[in-house]
Amino acid sequence: MTGVLTVTLGSEEVEQRLDRWLRRRFPHIPQARIEKLCRKGEIRVDGSRVRAATRVGPGQAIRVPPLPDANERILKDRGSERNPLSDADARLIRASVIYRDDDLLAINKPPGLPTQGGSRQVRHVDGLSEALRFGFSEKPRLVHRLDKDTSGVLLLARTRSAAAAMADAFRSRETRKIYWAAVAGVPRSPNGSVKYGLVKSPGHGKAGEAEKMLCIQPSQIGLTPGAKHAVTDYAVLARLSRRASWVAMEPVTGRTHQLRAHMAELGHPIIGDGKYGGSGHGIEHGDWGPYLGGGFSRKLHLHARMLSIAHPVTGEALTLVAPLPDHMLRTWRMLDWCVQDAPDDPIGTA
Repeated sequence: MTGVLTVTLGSEEVEQRLDRWLRRRFPHIPQARIEKLCRKGEIRVDGSRVRAATRVGPGQAIRVPPLPDANERILKDRGSERNPLSDADARLIRASVIYRDDDLLAINKPPGLPTQGGSRQVRHVDGLSEALRFGFSEKPRLVHRLDKDTSGVLLLARTRSAAAAMADAFRSRETRKIYWAAVAGVPRSPNGSVKYGLVKSPGHGKAGEAEKMLCIQPSQIGLTPGAKHAVTDYAVLARLSRRASWVAMEPVTGRTHQLRAHMAELGHPIIGDGKYGGSGHGIEHGDWGPYLGGGFSRKLHLHARMLSIAHPVTGEALTLVAPLPDHMLRTWRMLDWCVQDAPDDPIGTA
């Protein structure tokens, strides 16, 4: 492509990340190249500098600098080239499917697998979804995301119209999501709401390493630049003395790392969460950190257990449930916590 291209997104476009829009329009351009062009200010939205993760939607104008044609050799940025989809990866992602129809599919995302790519992520759900076409001409589209180390229900749309409908449902909070976690200690109240605001704390290094969310007292949210309201409802389902507990959580809002930051602020970090439950974080019930020790896994014990949404075409209520990943299932067995003992709606019945 020669010359600068300015594209105004039409009303039929779904709100989405800028890098995903670019990758669909220019599939031969590596993710690392997109991020570099954003950092240099060569890609802009409505005249402003943006990041690859900036969300864009109808009516916005995207400036695209000259890009190589698909048949030109693209110089490698370190770690930028996507590995070809292996048979093992294809089997992995297909085995994770827990629901499928002509409009959408849902997977039980494995822990440790990113939802989308980045400068150091070449293996992710968005890339592996090439194996989820199941006869369709295009791969399914992501409509929401889960953190890399969080497992559980993840929805993908198989058509543009389904993607638009589900994206709108998530945006207008017409979905319900229940997460399960093992946390350090036992919350004082068996159920409740956490209402700390969240503000992003900058990390260090060129890629913002160690970036995390900080909790803000509700009364200080309006006085703190960049802070946003965040609400998490929770219910304790089982416990191991005062050492650990099984908690169900519903994020009323959908902020970055909301559940992890909120539970850590309560003094009960999620097991395996070194980022928010490290030694620098106070623990109310004892001096332990986010690990149980012994034979317990050190992986993050956070799982998107259930998601309810209106079907994008039929409008019927659709409730999807994902089994626990192996490392959490082993912990549940070691603690004698029985999955079948959990109520269907632990938050609603708390």
